Amino acid sequence: MKKKKINNSYIKLVQGDITEQDTDAIVNAANAQLILGSGVAGAIRLKGGPSIQAECNEIGGTFVGGAVITGSGNLKAKHVIHAVGPRMGEGNEDEKLKNATFNSLKLMDEYSLKSISLPAISTGVFGYPIKKCAIIMLSTAKEYLSKETQIKEVRFCLYSAPDFEIFEEALEKI
Repeated sequence: MKKKKINNSYIKLVQGDITEQDTDAIVNAANAQLILGSGVAGAIRLKGGPSIQAECNEIGGTFVGGAVITGSGNLKAKHVIHAVGPRMGEGNEDEKLKNATFNSLKLMDEYSLKSISLPAISTGVFGYPIKKCAIIMLSTAKEYLSKETQIKEVRFCLYSAPDFEIFEEALEKI
């Protein structure tokens, strides 16, 4: 595990399965319709159970760059934050990824949550480059934690060793 202190908070990097994280919230790399399909969303649906998709259906969707919160079903985390990242080629992707990260952290403060685990949003089927993702997400988290917040830990949970190494390199640069 790698970590960096920002004010009274930490940015941490771990390699592993986001569905196994015991933070207050985990982030689902969602689509705008909030349909839990494959990748991170599919793993959350399988382990968390049908109540998460049922809550998403009630919400109905959100915009690219937006984030919404649901319960977590059978997961260790208490909540799932569904952050909608950009698809490569749709335009203004960097700003949309920054907004998805920022809006996830903003929900943490709105719900008085202290710890969150995020995946590398949009780097799967949405085709966003992982190196760019690492810089944007880590920089956005650092900027957010530099202001007043009750968040204590922003954990980036990377599934593969190569992805972890890319985030580790980016963390040293920010």
